[in-house]
Amino acid sequence: MNRIDTTFKNLKEKGESGLVGFVTAGDPDYSTSLDIVKAMCASGLDVLELGIPFSDPTADGPLIQRSSARSLENGTSLLAVLAMTRELRGVTDIPIILFSYYNPILAYGPNLFYDQAVTAGADGLLVVDLPPEESHEMTELWPGDELSLIRLVAPTTPRERMTYITDTAAGFLYLVSKTGVTGSDGLDLTAVAANTAVLKSISSLPVCVGFGISTPEDVASIAATADGVVIGSAFEKIIEDNLENPDLVTMMGSTVKELKAATVKDGTSLN
Repeated sequence: MNRIDTTFKNLKEKGESGLVGFVTAGDPDYSTSLDIVKAMCASGLDVLELGIPFSDPTADGPLIQRSSARSLENGTSLLAVLAMTRELRGVTDIPIILFSYYNPILAYGPNLFYDQAVTAGADGLLVVDLPPEESHEMTELWPGDELSLIRLVAPTTPRERMTYITDTAAGFLYLVSKTGVTGSDGLDLTAVAANTAVLKSISSLPVCVGFGISTPEDVASIAATADGVVIGSAFEKIIEDNLENPDLVTMMGSTVKELKAATVKDGTSLN
């Protein structure tokens, strides 16, 4: 059983949803970013999504777009993200999902990327712009199955296509809460719950919901029906608003603790 499977099994036994946190690696710089992520992992984060910065992050809203720009301006490369993954693996055992667009992986070489990602200690990969129909050109070059390919499911995805998507998924399923880009406002909790239920009826994989979730109240509402809650733009907003603040790392850790406390399904406090 890999780290992702073990984590969600343990969370289910404890009556909790997982807190999945996204940050762009190297934002605002490599050293600060590493300190931020270490603090997040130590403060109760269940799964880390480590973003590989890209010059044209079309699925992401303005906050994450700007985080990618800051990271790239400071020289963060795919190699640097793999190096950060290795360093993190020395201090935490939580699952690490590398979040990327396809272009950096294609340019690097899918087989080389797989080998180095697994060696670095990554557990999964989410490629936001690579649909299942085209992903075989990447996965057929992978020499093994140690890297779980996380699949995205949109709120507009019909049941038949959900089945097609989940047939080749591993780790967990990322259910997008709404149409639009990351960080946009407005959550239809009734629709999210309904889509989560349909997806759970199709697949036994954990379902994690993301996009537009930022507050403990949002987390508690999503956690009532989903196996995990994904937060990204809210974390990146803290970074962007506190680039020169010496307390930034501490603030990120405190925010993780607050959000994690809201993932307990029965509403009781964490020990």
